[in-house]
Amino acid sequence: MVEIKRQIALSIPDLKGNEEAYAVDAIRSTWISSTGRYVREFEKVFAGISGSKDAISVCNGTAALHLALLAMNVRPGDEVIVPSLTYIATANAVRYVGAEPVFADVSSETWCLNPEMLELAITRNTKGVIAVDLYGHPADMDAINHIAAIHGLWVIEDAAEAHTARYKGRLAGSLAKISTFSFYGNKIFTCGEGGAITLNDPELALRIRTLRGQGMDPNRQYYFPITGYNFRLNNVSCAILSAQLERADELITKRHRIFYLYREQLEGIPGVGFQPVADWAEPAPWLFSITINSAVFGCNRDQLSEYLRQNFVETRPFFIPLHTLPPFRKESTARGEYLPVTDALAESGINLPTHTFLTKDDIYYICDLIRDYRNSKL
Repeated sequence: MVEIKRQIALSIPDLKGNEEAYAVDAIRSTWISSTGRYVREFEKVFAGISGSKDAISVCNGTAALHLALLAMNVRPGDEVIVPSLTYIATANAVRYVGAEPVFADVSSETWCLNPEMLELAITRNTKGVIAVDLYGHPADMDAINHIAAIHGLWVIEDAAEAHTARYKGRLAGSLAKISTFSFYGNKIFTCGEGGAITLNDPELALRIRTLRGQGMDPNRQYYFPITGYNFRLNNVSCAILSAQLERADELITKRHRIFYLYREQLEGIPGVGFQPVADWAEPAPWLFSITINSAVFGCNRDQLSEYLRQNFVETRPFFIPLHTLPPFRKESTARGEYLPVTDALAESGINLPTHTFLTKDDIYYICDLIRDYRNSKL
């Protein structure tokens, strides 16, 4: 085994391109707030990368979800169906607008919202669905959109983790009426904090831009026909994102190589399972995710994670199911929600370090640790 005595981080942003130069340029231009050429450039390029006519930059991915729900006129008493296996922002945003998140189970074949379980969760109060592209894998959006259309529901695609993923050849960000993204520090493209909304409806885009900018009429300065929000993203952040998008192919290619090496090295270790990939999907290489079958592997996910931590490797467990968390547990229990696939994945899933600065030796070291720890339990 290659001996490594330094911390291997779960995620490190790759800012080795023009990020610094463009940020300095934005600062020197004095356009450091929510207007400036980098805002326009980023939105134009990202619309193309997401296969959409329009991209609207916002201050973070949670704000993107919040704005999307506001744009769909979600109100108190409404229900929005979401997967329980996702980051809490997906459900928090539903609560922000006074509505209630209703949780549906995910599919073992995609780890994303199961269309069959979605249909079973629909009630007379259901107004829409947020489908999450979990860990970079797109949800089965044709099936979800079809079910939603039958019941008169809207669909939002939460693509926060799925930059450049494809579904049946179509890009994440173009798979629903509105799609949302995050550019948090651990994402494939990042500016530290940031987000975007992508869509193809000009009228809806105007509504979202108005809501994003305090509700000000775009044609009449300081006239506010509606109550809005300050969810804008600044020019300096967009400068960093513009530099990131210049290197999109490079960043994605490097991450795909890391995924390939992980899979090559971990293949055949009893008890290690891989993220499934549907034959219609091209997932984004965000985090390399595996599951640990404790009965076969010889220990559970948490024991493996602790062993890796002791050997300088940072990992993350899968998200804790939202229906079990204090803000949502009471309502979920009252609805009698039973989500066995979600619960099993949350208990067994672990994310391994994934970033462009990982070396082959780093990956060999991590995989040797996993193999050796399993062998020590025999």
